[in-house]
Order: sequence, then structure tokens, then C-alpha cells
Amino acid sequence: VKQVHIPTAMSEGETSDAEPLVLQDLHRFLSHRAGEGSDLAATATDETKDEVDAHVSSLFDKTALAVPVAAMKALLGVVERTEAGTMMQLQDELREASEQMMASYSTNNQLGRSHIALQSGCELFLKYITRTFLELPDFEECKQAILERGQRFQTISLAARDRIASQAAAFVPNNGTILTHGYSRVVANILLEAVEKHSKHFDLIVLEGRPDAAGVKAAQFYAKKGIPVRLCLDAAMGNIMEQVDVVLTGAEAIAENGGVINKVGTNALACCAVANNKPFYVAAESYKFARLYPLQQSDLPLGSKQSKDKQGNSHSIKFCDTATSVMPITIDSAIEVHDTSVDFTPASFITLLFTDLGVLTPSAVSDELIRLYQ
Repeated sequence: VKQVHIPTAMSEGETSDAEPLVLQDLHRFLSHRAGEGSDLAATATDETKDEVDAHVSSLFDKTALAVPVAAMKALLGVVERTEAGTMMQLQDELREASEQMMASYSTNNQLGRSHIALQSGCELFLKYITRTFLELPDFEECKQAILERGQRFQTISLAARDRIASQAAAFVPNNGTILTHGYSRVVANILLEAVEKHSKHFDLIVLEGRPDAAGVKAAQFYAKKGIPVRLCLDAAMGNIMEQVDVVLTGAEAIAENGGVINKVGTNALACCAVANNKPFYVAAESYKFARLYPLQQSDLPLGSKQSKDKQGNSHSIKFCDTATSVMPITIDSAIEVHDTSVDFTPASFITLLFTDLGVLTPSAVSDELIRLYQ
């Protein structure tokens, strides 16, 4: 059995432990989306004002790649560099590269979040590879077609947010109040579309987004766009819900059962919305549809994570008293900290899904997944 090896970039003096090229590509493609959620540099603790401004300025960056698209683009790099002579060897290389990306994304605290969206992108790409080979059995011809179609897919995927915004802007209430959670470019495009092309006026409430202050960073950007925005403590979502007309969030992944995997707090927010008879809308690109069927929080591939801080304590998030001043609180090492980056929101809490395939009910997701993977 031939052992598959993913090439690594090594300069003079480097060892064979150099980071694989596929990981270098993935990090490079995601490097300018650091403001989104807890990805990359958004988790840094010593951010300067300029760095924060850089995060905020990227919210409406239409060239920024979502995680699944970045994964597919990194796999295209594997296809370009491959020395494989058969489709089976190429598929083995791609599977190994996918596993490397998912392992890195799951264990690297700088990347945060779960690997669900990345896994979805890898699975969709591998299915696409198989389908292309069935159409074009000649290996070299198939390889060239994969590269050409991959570039076209990237162009189409970048336009997905605009397609979603053009459909979802009609659901933004004029002179209403919208509540959002997290740092989502899809949501940002929808709101900007409603303002600039539909001349709508609304107030925006943004949850702070602990632990990485994703909502705070997003609120700064919305304010620069002239949208009236209020920040709200995560714990006060129930208190402010009576003032809200619509809740709108993005998603890291859409499960096969129509449920949503997104930044932690989304499930609680949906519970509050349903209890107050408020519509709960979710916006996401179709390449975030994942072949998962979670029924509860423990079914997610990534649960609570425990990591050591610089003092060796198993606390991966910091606590501080911000009521009077920013005073760090040192907690006893015997205290267990439940630190999870995402949660699962059941389909029964979701009113509608805004996607590039159209405005869907949660029950329609399984049908769309069948079409994507058939």
C-alpha cells in the first residue's frame, strides 16, 4: 500500500516538522477574517486599537472567504501540487489534507469554534471530485476540470451573500428593531442592502458576544455605517426582547434536520424569541449545509474544551469585574469552567432560513442536501 504524503514547505535549516502546505494555505485564506467570531486573531488578549479597527473594517469585506470556501480553496492547492498518477492516490491525498485541516482547526485555540463548517466544505469538495471523475475518467482531463470548476465555484460562492441579501432585505421591518448575535458578514450584507437599496430605517441591537466580544466589534462597524446601534449584555437578551421586532443571526452550519449550529448563546436567544412570539431568522450560504443530525447539545462534534492557561490552570477563558473597573478575577483551580464556542438551535425555534438557494423553511434543508450530494 502506497503511503500518502502531503508536501510541506521547507526552507534551508527547517526540519520535516514544517507545517503542511494545505494548512499554510488555509491560514492564509482565513487571515483577514480575524474579526469574525473567535477565529484567528480575534482571540488575542493584547489587541491594540488599530488591530480592533482592522477586525471591524473586515465585516463587509466581500472578498473574505467563509471557512468552507477557504477549505475548498486549500484542497484545490493540493490538486495543483499533487504528483499522484491515479484518482485513488489523489483522493487519498485530499482525505489526508482534510484530516490535517480539521485536526488543526479543532485543536488550535487561535482558530476557536468547531470544525463543523470546515468539515462540511471538505466533504462537499470530495463528493465533487468523485462526481467529476465519473464524468471524465481520464485522470489528467479530470484534474484540469476540477481546477477550472473550482475557480468558478469560488466566484459563485463570493456572490452567495449578495443573493441572500437581495432576498432577505424584504424581511427587515421598516422603522422596526432588529436583534442580532455574533459577527456575521451575511447578516451585515442583509442590513446594508435594506438600508442602501430599500431605504429602510431601523434600530439595531447587538449582543456583546462573550467571550471574544464579537458583538462589540460588529457594533463598531454598524455605527460607522450610520446604523443606530445599541449594545446589550448577553445575559440581558430576555430583558430586551420585548423591544424587538425581529431576531436575525448568521450560522456556522445548518444541520440536516434544519437546526442551526452557531456562536454560543444563539440557542438561548432563540428560546427567548419563541417565548415572546418574535420571528427568528437565520442567514447562511448553502455550502454551510452539513450532513449532521444533532438532537441535543451533546451531539455536536465539539463540546466543551479545556485548555491550560499560562499558570497551568484548566481555564481557557478569563473573568473580570467590569462594573467599576476592569479587574481580573483569579478563580480557584478546583473550579471547572464550561467553555464552549458553539451551540445547537433546534429547527422548531427557527422561523425561516435565508440562503442563496432561496428562502427556506428548516424542513427543506434535508431535500437540498440530497441535491447537493447526489
